[in-house]
Amino acid sequence: MKPDETKVADTRGRFLRALRDGRELNDANWANGRILLSNRRLVLAGTGGKRTFPLSAINRVGGRFDVNQRVATVSDYLALQFHGGDDVVLVAPAEYESFERKLYDALLSSSKFLIRHPAVEGGVVRDTEWEVGRVKVGVDAVSLATVAGTFVEVRLDDIGDTDMGRRTVQEEQREVIEVEHSDEGTSVETYISGPERAVSILRSLLRIGDEQTETSLDLSHQDKQVLMALYSGVSPFDIPEFLGIDVDQVEDLFVRLIDHDVLDEVRVRHEVELNARGRSIAADAIDEQGAEM
Repeated sequence: MKPDETKVADTRGRFLRALRDGRELNDANWANGRILLSNRRLVLAGTGGKRTFPLSAINRVGGRFDVNQRVATVSDYLALQFHGGDDVVLVAPAEYESFERKLYDALLSSSKFLIRHPAVEGGVVRDTEWEVGRVKVGVDAVSLATVAGTFVEVRLDDIGDTDMGRRTVQEEQREVIEVEHSDEGTSVETYISGPERAVSILRSLLRIGDEQTETSLDLSHQDKQVLMALYSGVSPFDIPEFLGIDVDQVEDLFVRLIDHDVLDEVRVRHEVELNARGRSIAADAIDEQGAEM
């Protein structure tokens, strides 16, 4: 290894090339071997030889490329896209989740991002400034730290929604990730921008958490009223007065929403708070209500 190169992971697994020059390789077969990851490159070493891929050449991570039945039967693989997606290599490490997080960290840790936190808090837009920062990927969370001292932890299992949009960032139009999560029980949105490649890779990581909370539930109007009230910052103890319904009825609503896994129980009697799934549904309900006005 070069002096500025450090080993990140060394594991076993299997790998194959799924696309070459935009063409699917339908006869592709898995090769077993060693998978080495450093902060600069990925090395796949099998019986057929060794192939090295600079991390800087990876444009995007993610997607399914089931070019044949042998590939389709493998649920956990990483799709590494090169040359704008015309070339795709699939990697299925033995310790999938651990390797996945280390790969994302190696791909993102050298990039500088622009971070605005909180951009939205409790549904209210805040006048916060963009700050330069970096990203650190852990097993369970993405940490954002800015040079101004702001620190944000976004737990992957706490992401309610992730959107992309173009916004004015320091007087330029840029692609911005808008990620909804919680901060001390309050729904917040953090905005992240930066180099196009890094933003694309970070979004694919955040979508892992987002997809865990996506759902379509058949909730009543009253259920949605409770979720919207909590989303807006109303205390669970103030819900009866806020919505004009009695305490026992609210308790029944809380129990049903806990059973639907959109609320987390804090303590019995019932003190509750929205989880990522609930915040996602509440945000959609607020949008629907706004559209009906």
